[in-house]
Amino acid sequence: MSLADKPLPTVLVVDDAPANLSLLAGLLQADHRVKLAASGAKALELVRRARPDLVLLDIMMPEMDGYEVCQRLKADPATRAIPVLFLTAMTQTEDEARGFQVGAADFIQKPINPIVLQARVRTHLQVKAYEDELRDRNAWLQTELAQRLEQVDLLREATLHVMISFAEFRDEATGHHVRRTQEYVRTLAQWLFDQGRHLDVLNPEAIDHIARSAPLHDIGKVATPDHILLKPGRHTPEEQAIMRQHAMQGWEMLRRASDRMAGDAHYLRHAMDIARWHHEKWDGSGYPEGLAGEQIPLSARLMAVADVYDALISARPYKPPMPHDQALKILRDGAGAHFDPGVVEALEACLPQFVQIAQTWRDH
Repeated sequence: MSLADKPLPTVLVVDDAPANLSLLAGLLQADHRVKLAASGAKALELVRRARPDLVLLDIMMPEMDGYEVCQRLKADPATRAIPVLFLTAMTQTEDEARGFQVGAADFIQKPINPIVLQARVRTHLQVKAYEDELRDRNAWLQTELAQRLEQVDLLREATLHVMISFAEFRDEATGHHVRRTQEYVRTLAQWLFDQGRHLDVLNPEAIDHIARSAPLHDIGKVATPDHILLKPGRHTPEEQAIMRQHAMQGWEMLRRASDRMAGDAHYLRHAMDIARWHHEKWDGSGYPEGLAGEQIPLSARLMAVADVYDALISARPYKPPMPHDQALKILRDGAGAHFDPGVVEALEACLPQFVQIAQTWRDH
């Protein structure tokens, strides 16, 4: 748009004296679109219809004075940015102080000096134009940032999906195990958060990160030899030792990925904790490090319950599925030994949701 095509800025003049309105309109109309209001109420009505770029406002008016009009304009987010210049014959310091307190941008003394009036109006319109441009620029940047962050999120999701799919492809017997355990973990974490527990760890963002990380709990199995990973029967002690290496191998894979993510490394923190420690036991008899109690990260304790529960209720080449109530009894009996008692309590409270998740993502 050329300067010639650019619309004139709109100035609203508010004064209860018709002579003053006529004078000000004559001084401004050559370079501005001028609107006139003979009262505070009329001024607010005109502003609601179409916001002006600047308001010239008399202070001493009947019914609603200029101070109140200015306060109302500044109280409304839609009109707060409009500069208000008071027109006044009042010259006391306290009068100016009150004007600035209610949000005025400047004062123009009566009787009006045309040169001063036009210079002040021009200056404040320029300032407002710069502020509007800056605000629009910031809004554009916020939109751009939101789009870039969305792209980063999509890339993260795609990367996690590839990693999870690779792990599933290597262990076809697990079916929808990773999706079910993801939703179990989310349900357990949400229940604990709703009960006001573990608030040093849990918040909506952390719950989402933990749930997204849960499918990576067995990512280390991609390094397990096929003849061991896909063996239909029970493992020998030597094979079991090799199988157990997947916890540290998964952690190492995710650690390397985390190192490459630099400032975004926190995104994989829960995934690393889950992969490394979801086979630890509450009493310290688990692996790979024999951690006990709250030494085990909460995300890994959630995963332990979700993982075992799903293994119990799911069919495997070497066993049929177990009923939900029977699986719950095993977990309840293991509370305080294998499992965090608080997480088992959460499972008991959420059993209807668990049954629904298992039904929704059942293996065919």
